[in-house]
Amino acid sequence: MSALNDEWLEVESLDLDGQGVAHRADGKVVFIEGALPGERVQVNVGRRKNQWEQGQVTAIARESAQRVAPGCPHFGLHREACGGCKMQHLHPAAQVAVKQRVLEDNLWHLGKVKPERLLRPIEGPAWGYRYRARLSVRYVARKDVVLVGFHERKSRYVADMGRCEVLPPAVSALLPRLRALVAGMAERDRLPQIELAMGDAVVALVLRHLAPLPDGDLARLRAFAAEHGVQWWLQPKGPDTVHRLDDDGPELAYDLPEFGVHMPFKPTDFTQVNPHINRVLVQRALTRLDPLPGERVIDWFCGLGNFTLPIARRGATVLGIEGSQALVQRAGENAGRNGLRADFEVRNLFELTADDLQALGPVDRWLVDPPREGAFALAKAAADLVQAGASWAPPKRIVYVSCNPATLARDAGLLVHQAGYRCTQAGVVNMFPHTAHVESMAVFERP
Repeated sequence: MSALNDEWLEVESLDLDGQGVAHRADGKVVFIEGALPGERVQVNVGRRKNQWEQGQVTAIARESAQRVAPGCPHFGLHREACGGCKMQHLHPAAQVAVKQRVLEDNLWHLGKVKPERLLRPIEGPAWGYRYRARLSVRYVARKDVVLVGFHERKSRYVADMGRCEVLPPAVSALLPRLRALVAGMAERDRLPQIELAMGDAVVALVLRHLAPLPDGDLARLRAFAAEHGVQWWLQPKGPDTVHRLDDDGPELAYDLPEFGVHMPFKPTDFTQVNPHINRVLVQRALTRLDPLPGERVIDWFCGLGNFTLPIARRGATVLGIEGSQALVQRAGENAGRNGLRADFEVRNLFELTADDLQALGPVDRWLVDPPREGAFALAKAAADLVQAGASWAPPKRIVYVSCNPATLARDAGLLVHQAGYRCTQAGVVNMFPHTAHVESMAVFERP
């Protein structure tokens, strides 16, 4: 049960969920939605535990100079607000500073690692950047309306959205049209999701449907595609069942122009949400990795070849390793399409051992780009070999691209304190503006 409290609190920082952090006079921690560092606020407490409380800001006596008007009408603290963004009330430059502090704090407190140099943040457009999104669809029978958008804050309900400022403007403008499209379909109550995947020249929409679509519904989809210049893909069951509604039209792909790389992909493949940031990220990661012609490089968690193919373009001998046979096959096809020579292997990347690393032979550099779980098995295998004094030459440089500062810090601790590396550089990558999501890049070197 929520409760008001007259005590004024000094907000000290933001946590990983974008909540203000304060302490009561008795020392109890209070997490405050909608509050910013430096503000003096009152809070309506919604949850109480022995060591902490959580609630929403109700009054601000001293406002942060970094507080700004949110750019989206669906942002807010009320229950029906969209839950897709949490930090629109904080100036974009301040958001990046907060994320840099989160990265530094995680590296130090979790890994006892302090980078020798902080990298300039990788930033890009704050609005219209999101080229991938999973939009929920809900037919509300009692109101006879269809909702298409993100979920409400802390709710399974779909927010009543007319537009979305983090989607590209042309896609945002489609939201009311998608609502009208689904409302007119016979299977409107069996269509739970529309997934957006944009390439450089194609807008693909993946419709999840729980029942076969009748001819009338398919005709509506085709008419919508013709009118709005999009591609429809259908997903009757799991991700492997995704297929084009019609086979004509251009392929879904993005380019990395600096490396002359063209990357076709399927709409359910993992690609970065923010292509503007991805292009800069690949450039800067390759600059810091600095692979030389003839050197041997491993790209761990290689995916479709986002880093592997640019490394190959630099003339290095590169091996991409991934956990899925389907991904490895697609990465190999992408290498062939670009006229590049790269090898690919399938391995369970979460169960790597020291013997696995030793069997791969000498390697000059690693590019590591794991999911949120991080690369613990890889870092531990390297540390085990070094600690055992094995006749294994560790790579002289590692560039680690992370989407979770906590697992990066854990793995950095192993690399620095047990595998003999120095963390020479680290910095944030603002892949998701207006959210508390922290992506980053760190560089590790051995003498």
